[in-house]
Order: sequence, then C-alpha cells, then structure tokens
Amino acid sequence: MFQSLLDLPNGLFAEFDRLQRTLTPAAGSIRAVPRAFPAINIGQNAESVDIDVFVPGIAPAQLDVQVDRGLLTISGERRDTTPADGSKVSIYASERYTGRFKRAISLSDDLDTDKVSAQYRDGVLRISVPRRQPAQPRRVAIQ
Repeated sequence: MFQSLLDLPNGLFAEFDRLQRTLTPAAGSIRAVPRAFPAINIGQNAESVDIDVFVPGIAPAQLDVQVDRGLLTISGERRDTTPADGSKVSIYASERYTGRFKRAISLSDDLDTDKVSAQYRDGVLRISVPRRQPAQPRRVAIQ
C-alpha cells in the first residue's frame, strides 16, 4: 500500500539520488569529489583584504607566497605520511591531499602589494594585503 519515496519517479528523494549520481563518479561517494587545495577564505574590510589559507600539517618553510603584477600565488607541498616501513595498510578512504599545490588569487588595483604580510599559526596561513591610501586633493600654489 505504501510506496517508498525512492521508488516514486518524481519523489524528492529520487531527485536527490539522481543529483548525487550525476555529480559522483561511478565508484565514489559525494565526499570524494575533488576540491581545490588548500582551502581558502577571503575577507575584506576598509583597511585590507585578508586571506586565510588552511594548510594543517605543513610547516611554514614548505610554503611559498609570491606577489607579481597583481597576482598572489601560494604554493607548497604536503608530503605523504603513510608509513614506509613495509607494513600493509589497507586504506578504505583517503581525503587528505598529498603532493604539490598552487593557488593563485587576483588582487584588485586598490591594494598595496608592496606591503603584503603573512603569518602562520596553528595550520592557518593568514595573508593580509592593505588597501592603498586614496589620493587626497591638495591645494596648488599659484605663482
């Protein structure tokens, strides 16, 4: 008498199931969809633009931050931490990214790229790019 919502051709759960199958590789799950690494948050206020780069387990010496012609580039490498002692470890799922990475962020013209600062704490790299001071009108003396 009761039909499962999954069995209904136009049911809500059937639509979610169809969407997941569309977005997911045949043997994967929705969590296995590749994402950019490292994850970043970008925020701004009147004084600066602040970028938080989430790089847990990576030492600051393994990170490289460069600014060139309005492009901020963050690169580095996360090394594989799998034991190399020959033990047979069966990995069921692995979502930890390993290998070289590079993220690039375009900076707007109102930012002062000569005064970029970076601090690393607890696996988060905070990059702060201050805004340029707006040009102030000045009185020109007539001679």
